[in-house]
Amino acid sequence: MNHKSQSAMEYLMTYGWSILIIAVVLGALAYLGVFNPLYFAPKANSGSCQVFRPNGAGTSYDINLLGVCNGEIPQYVASFVGGNSISGSGSGVEMSNPMAVNTANVGYTVSAWVYVSDANSNNARTIFKGVEDAYSYFGLSINPSGICAWHDGICGFTGAEVANYKWYNIVGTWPAGYGISYIYIDGSYAGQTSAGGNAIIDSQPEIGSISDVNNYNTSFQGYMSNIQIYNTSFGQNSIMALYQEGIGGAPIDLQNLVGWWPLNGNANDYSGNGNNGVPTNVVYTSSWISSYNPP
Repeated sequence: MNHKSQSAMEYLMTYGWSILIIAVVLGALAYLGVFNPLYFAPKANSGSCQVFRPNGAGTSYDINLLGVCNGEIPQYVASFVGGNSISGSGSGVEMSNPMAVNTANVGYTVSAWVYVSDANSNNARTIFKGVEDAYSYFGLSINPSGICAWHDGICGFTGAEVANYKWYNIVGTWPAGYGISYIYIDGSYAGQTSAGGNAIIDSQPEIGSISDVNNYNTSFQGYMSNIQIYNTSFGQNSIMALYQEGIGGAPIDLQNLVGWWPLNGNANDYSGNGNNGVPTNVVYTSSWISSYNPP
């Protein structure tokens, strides 16, 4: 063996382990998303964008957005621990006031950014529900059969499935009087169900679900962000616009906006309607960015 080859071998023997360790560390950091440019992007504070209603909550004229509303990603998202809603071990956010959604006249739309950590659970994990009484509510949930659209206590599955450990924008829209609902994932049509009908939902809604006397659902497990409720049924173009806004996007239809909970460090309602939430077993985390890919 010549001197050059011997020197090379001695170099590798001396520094090879160090190089290998550095490569492993860099690979692990890349896998965890530390080099994701979103880590260094500007992040929105709680309430940095909100709806201003100069004529008071519930009004729909002369309203506008205030603050930084250009779609900056949030500092925090809400982390839900799952559990059983009957036993009280679940987590969720219950609104402080009733929310009037007259589905018979105008329909409604629910939009949420979700990151599921147990999509294969046998239980229906609640994203959002508005309760009229013990047996009648509307909303969205997830289980192995797909995304479930609830209305009047009836659950219809689209068959559209979501994977664990990935962010999705899930939208359910219920046209007035059609007896049907439509589900969209990341702006694209994913299926429809027969869960529709007419009702006036006038009691406190929940995000994640902490109460369910019939045990139809259990609490959501994973992350959620940017819940928006509209008192109208959106079409394809509006739903794609919601997705394109991204996880930090502002509402796109202020006149028909009923509630807006970004869940960016708190459970406040930034729709201008003041329907702040009361969280149970919910924490806010900044360790979510590595799993998010902007539209």
